[in-house]
Amino acid sequence: MTYESFSVDIQDRIAHIVLTRPEKRNSMVPAFWRDLPAIVEDIDGNARARAIVVSSTGPHFCAGMDLASFGGGSGGGSGGGDGGDDAAARAARIRHGASFYDSALHMQRSLSCLEACRIPVLAAIQGGCIGGGVDMVSACDMRYATEDGYFTIFEINIGMTADVGTFPRLCKLIPEGIVRELAYTGRRLSAGEAKEIGLVNRVYADQDAMLEGVFDVAREIAGKPPLAVYGCKRMINYARDHSTADGLDYIAIWNASFLQGAEMQEAMLANQQKRPGEFVDLPKKRSAG
Repeated sequence: MTYESFSVDIQDRIAHIVLTRPEKRNSMVPAFWRDLPAIVEDIDGNARARAIVVSSTGPHFCAGMDLASFGGGSGGGSGGGDGGDDAAARAARIRHGASFYDSALHMQRSLSCLEACRIPVLAAIQGGCIGGGVDMVSACDMRYATEDGYFTIFEINIGMTADVGTFPRLCKLIPEGIVRELAYTGRRLSAGEAKEIGLVNRVYADQDAMLEGVFDVAREIAGKPPLAVYGCKRMINYARDHSTADGLDYIAIWNASFLQGAEMQEAMLANQQKRPGEFVDLPKKRSAG
């Protein structure tokens, strides 16, 4: 299938989702928000892969939302002027707020698919990761970057507050004080500093080296029992959002339901015999096409 903003390739149980608009710095046009969840939900729902790598093309990973493609602005009361009591102007303002809210929820859901899917998602970031790009990679399981990579919560520079996922997730990934500084100033966070504070796992000299390294990690993940990997992702996300007591109870219930002795035996035997394990893939989701 052809997508406006992406290409998709699946080999050796690894899905590679690539942003393909380098001439526009891979900015997020309306099709982006429609296609990303469709791609991820198809891969996950039909158990097409055991790991997902998200990368990009050109000098920059993602320039964030393409405001021009959404009608050119965020303004409220467009052209309302002093007509505060005019019924048509008032109705337009009310509809604008409701429409903005609906659009924000749509975009939030589009990125949440990365977090909600059963498969680990690894982001490979070169150059700028700006605005909505930060929202996107914050929803991934792991982040890797090139030496020239940087992150910017750019929304403050255009007079708005980031609303698609940066703050709820970033505050759980890095120290709150740094999130506040980035949000209030819009400054660039370099790849080196991002590694120091734990936002990225590793920094590479260039994109080729980064992709080689990220695919090495993806291959290692793809060689593990898929059900156990799914359980790890589910438990980590749950533990992040709940108390320790709730997390302990949930993992006990999870393993009581999902723990598979045959997969454990195969994993131990494969390690002993120094061979790839022969593991059962995740089942397709009932909602998958």
